[in-house]
Order: sequence, then structure tokens, then C-alpha cells
Amino acid sequence: MIEPVSKDTIEDVLPLIRKYQEFYKIATIDDDRNRRFFSQFDEHGDNGCLFIYRNEAGEAVAFATVYFTFVSSIPAKVGVMNDLYTLPDFRGKGIARQLIEHCLKFVKSKGGARLQWLTAEDNEVAQRLYNSLDTKKSKWIVYTYSAGL
Repeated sequence: MIEPVSKDTIEDVLPLIRKYQEFYKIATIDDDRNRRFFSQFDEHGDNGCLFIYRNEAGEAVAFATVYFTFVSSIPAKVGVMNDLYTLPDFRGKGIARQLIEHCLKFVKSKGGARLQWLTAEDNEVAQRLYNSLDTKKSKWIVYTYSAGL
């Protein structure tokens, strides 16, 4: 079951966010900072939404975050699925696919033209899923310029 995360359920998703950050080898993981940051995303706001997937037992096993931005080339509002994570024991069961489809519906409901995302070049497991969807792989090169945070 997919549900938007609220102030009442933010604690349920924090362990997943931590595991996601560990997967990407983030040096300093701070649950309080994560709580403050991710609390800004809810289904009624303009920033985006954090979604959690619960299994039949009600356990949080996956999450996705959609942020909104704008793209001048089309010109339109777009959703960026900045985070998608499923616990290893629950991978390969269609949960990530369900979250992606849910995020796309959410973006459309907010007037977004498309859902887009990035993944690490070596994340071949995720790429197999993404390649199985009706998506287009970009040829863009991503640059990051640290602000020192």
C-alpha cells in the first residue's frame, strides 16, 4: 500500500532514508536533519511529496520522493523523483514499479508534464527496472557544484 508521509508517519520512513543514504555512501547521516528536510514534502504542498510503501503487515519497506521544478526547454513544471528505495528483501516484487507509477500520477495531478530521475551509472538493478518502463534514457551529463554543505 502506498501512502503519502505525514508528520504522524515521518518516523516510519526515517530508517529507510538512512539505508538509502548508506547505499549511496553518504558520510554523515543525521536523522534530525532528515526529519526536518523530508517533513517539507506532503501531498498538499507545492514542493513535492514523500511516499511510503507498506507491506501487508504494515511495515515500511520502500519510499519515493518527488520534488517539483521547471524545465525551460519544454517550458513546463516537472516532477523529479529524487529518491527511490526498496529494502533488499523486498526487491523484485514490483514495489518500485508501483511507486514510480504512483509518482507519475501524482505529478500529473499537480499539473506536471513529466516525471524524471537520475540513477548512479553502476546501479544496474535499478536500470533494469527503468529500461523496462516506457521511458527514454537521457544523454545529458550531470554536473554538481558543491555549496560546501
